[in-house]
Amino acid sequence: MDVIPIMRPWLGAEEAVAVESVLASGWVAQGPKVAAFEAAVCGALGASHGVATTSCTTALHLALHTLGVGPGDEVVVPSLSFIATTNAPRYVGARPVFADVDYETQNLTAETVERALGASTRAVIVVHQAGMPADVDAIAAVCESRGVAVVEDAACAIGSTYRGRPVGAGDNLAVLSFHPRKLLTTGEGGMLLTSDAALARRLRRLREHGMAVSAHDRHASRSVVVEAYEELGFNYRMTDLQAAVGLVQLGKLDAMVAERRSLAQHYRDALDDVPGLILPADPPYGTTNYQSYVVRLDDELPVERDAIMQELLDQGIASRRGIMAAHLEPACADLGAPELPVTERLTGRSLVLPLFHGMDAGQVERVAQALARCVQEVPTWR
Repeated sequence: MDVIPIMRPWLGAEEAVAVESVLASGWVAQGPKVAAFEAAVCGALGASHGVATTSCTTALHLALHTLGVGPGDEVVVPSLSFIATTNAPRYVGARPVFADVDYETQNLTAETVERALGASTRAVIVVHQAGMPADVDAIAAVCESRGVAVVEDAACAIGSTYRGRPVGAGDNLAVLSFHPRKLLTTGEGGMLLTSDAALARRLRRLREHGMAVSAHDRHASRSVVVEAYEELGFNYRMTDLQAAVGLVQLGKLDAMVAERRSLAQHYRDALDDVPGLILPADPPYGTTNYQSYVVRLDDELPVERDAIMQELLDQGIASRRGIMAAHLEPACADLGAPELPVTERLTGRSLVLPLFHGMDAGQVERVAQALARCVQEVPTWR
């Protein structure tokens, strides 16, 4: 039986040619391709400045570092997110404070954030979970009067829209991920987006050990340049090899989003009438890229989520648990035991179905039929 994977990156000959070209150039570290990729992403998303990094996690770290967040400060985060969102405040010595999420969008809201704000809050990391845009304007309105910065964790959301503009095009610091599970991949990699030119210049220094002039500019100079290191920095540089892949991938972004939204509609058509299932849908203020297709199980459904996942796997269909809850992980035990009823409900009663470029309607139907059987014929297989 052919196994339907949870995802598969859309990579091909064009990416291979792009990498070969960089190898032939002799410049494989951070250089002209990275600069071109940054400019291309900004052009596609309507952002002012892009700063490429080794990962979305390092981009989050730099974001909080440049905001001056540190020991004694608190950063509000959703527990319902990959653990990197929680880890980033800890890297700068701050304390993550967990806020609950909305059941429909799986995202923070102005109300859940406001309940988590305190005298020591310096920032809020708003995640556009699984590509579903969060209502960042409403959250920013709650934070602005308190002097609390908003950072958008748009790791999954390239190609999603918010109030008619691409996610990441606003005034908040935003970060992207180019991990293979995302629509657009460079293998590993991330990027910060900002409307502040001075901040972008500082971020570029910080990702390269705090160096006042980039290695590429130094080597390209016709006169001797002795670099200076103006502040403590990091080694968070993307390579030109990765950026070359990213440039090809970016040219496919519109097609990726269109195909994923079409496949998501196929899922909805096939599963909409199945009792016990709650399907994702666009919020009224934006559109999702369907980076992941997350299905929620009704609380009354008499079967465990993991049992359904195993049954699907036995039928040659990969799936994944729903979004993790960081506050339940051993690594976060020292952060206390907050009351997050919606988060815990979602993390235990949701699963991710296969969705990838090249998936056909027949595969969607096979997944949908298998899931419907799991839900509707529990006694016959459990």
